Amino acid sequence: MCGIVAYIGDKPALPLLLEGLRRLEYRGYDSAGVALVDRDALWMRKQVGRVADLDREVGGAPEATVGIAHTRWATHGGITQPNAHPHLDAQGRVAVIHNGIIENFSQLRLALEADGVVFRSETDTEVLPHLIAKHLRGDPLAAVTEALKSVRGTYGIAVLFADFPDEIVVARNGSPLVIGLGDGETLVASDPQAIVAHTRQVLYVQDREIARITRGRADIRTLGGVGVQRQSTRIDDVYGVADLDGFPHFMLKEIHEQPAAITRCLAGRVQVEEGNAKLGGLNLAPRDLVGIERVVLLGCGTSHHAGLVGAMAIEAMARIPAQAEIASEFRYRHPIVARDALYLAVSQSGETSDTLGAVEEVMLKGGEVCGLVNVVGSTIARTCGKGVYIHSGPEIAVASTKAFNSQVSALLVFTLMLARARNLSLGQGREMARQLQEIPSLVARFLDAPGPIDQAVERLIHAPYVLYLGRGFSFPVALEGALKLKEIAYVPCEAYPGGEMKHGPIAMLSKGSPVVFVIPDDAHRDKAMSNLKEVEARGADVIAIHTEGDDEIAALSGVSIPIPRTANWASPLVSVVPLQLMAYRAALALGRDIDKPRNLAKSVTVE
Repeated sequence: MCGIVAYIGDKPALPLLLEGLRRLEYRGYDSAGVALVDRDALWMRKQVGRVADLDREVGGAPEATVGIAHTRWATHGGITQPNAHPHLDAQGRVAVIHNGIIENFSQLRLALEADGVVFRSETDTEVLPHLIAKHLRGDPLAAVTEALKSVRGTYGIAVLFADFPDEIVVARNGSPLVIGLGDGETLVASDPQAIVAHTRQVLYVQDREIARITRGRADIRTLGGVGVQRQSTRIDDVYGVADLDGFPHFMLKEIHEQPAAITRCLAGRVQVEEGNAKLGGLNLAPRDLVGIERVVLLGCGTSHHAGLVGAMAIEAMARIPAQAEIASEFRYRHPIVARDALYLAVSQSGETSDTLGAVEEVMLKGGEVCGLVNVVGSTIARTCGKGVYIHSGPEIAVASTKAFNSQVSALLVFTLMLARARNLSLGQGREMARQLQEIPSLVARFLDAPGPIDQAVERLIHAPYVLYLGRGFSFPVALEGALKLKEIAYVPCEAYPGGEMKHGPIAMLSKGSPVVFVIPDDAHRDKAMSNLKEVEARGADVIAIHTEGDDEIAALSGVSIPIPRTANWASPLVSVVPLQLMAYRAALALGRDIDKPRNLAKSVTVE
């Protein structure tokens, strides 16, 4: 959440900073701002709205070669120009951009006000430039270090000084920062996506570290003053792929990228002849797999829904207890961490603050935790030290689509690996591996002819309330479908297991109420059919996602959307796609900002 970009080099800084902000806008788009060093002064512009609005306000900017920029997702204070970043000290000599939350900002603000400081904003961030200026005695690095000693909370910051135009100081605690090293230039960002066009050699700043950034160099040390020697890492080429490729929105592009994303996730991992799978990053031998007595999947939002599918698959196929936990609640209930359990932290960005907190809780209590993430080098990946990359490629739209299917695919590969080591025969393993390999082509086939999606959309966009239902593996799909409709179309809806519908939600139904029922031909079909008839008897308008050839369900539905037949455990990979398309087209019909929905941002890096 929020985007940081900084540059020091020999090129004009402003175009690079604005380009970086545009690449990061999906992480925050309430307001944007930029600060440059102009001779011996700071030049700054801030604007409520998008990066394009800021771009229109920067005419006449100096030809500076040093600067910082920010795009905001509001936490403290409303969406106003004074609350936009950067923030300045009283003399306008220190500029700060910040991601994160300063938890003790109220106390710090009161103390600064007692010293005569007049605040211009409602933000927690503004305490930082005033604190830094208070400690500035000729060494910017020392001033920032001293200021941060009194700060409690999370931060990724970049600090610009009018009196020290040849350096930028950055620091991190719980909010990602990456330093890009070029030829005579250095860039800083909260996401590699912002700097990949200029360099692929990067250094990842770790928690409680601070760095002095100069042209082509980064001097990193701990906040305790200990020097850090760190080898640079080369960014994967996949970071460079972030254009629309002819699609009107990133979300639609990413929906259509799912066959390729699933193929990448499975490649080299599924071994059909052996009836097995291999996830080398887990570093688990068959003996280790046999010793696992429980699997716990930690995630938030879409990643939690993927975890629910994974937990069901693990129990069904590997026959060991598995559960999906909401990561934002996990560590605050003082959980019991089992030593014979394997914990999997599921996160698209690998930076999700709540999931990272759950990881740290498991590690503190002696548990074994692995990451299942999309972004190489992300904080969760580095913290866990081992895990699985889902290889879905950059996901720019705030509403996650292809990452869900890639996460589910990776969890199914893990399920095959775990089950084969424990109870699955060679023949059963081969069949599961073969069925997995078929999934990309089945998703592609549906996308080529998705059925009457627009008929479903007509019912959704005029509804005051929509109920999503599913049983077994289809319940997490229903949760994900409802989440997508809420996220980007703002249509009130909720999801329930089909059997729970009559224990409350049925009271919400009246004649014409849309009910989206995910009901493939699986072990739950007959029970789900009873639930379908219950909602139909109340006059509900059923939109059914069902297996091709199931004429009985089609006849009972107001809108019938058939999907290719799959194994029970693989059905979510296909059945979620029509729900994604329904949400997309509903948002389109309602004129929503599909890739950047209100109040949301990609990569939730604050609690």
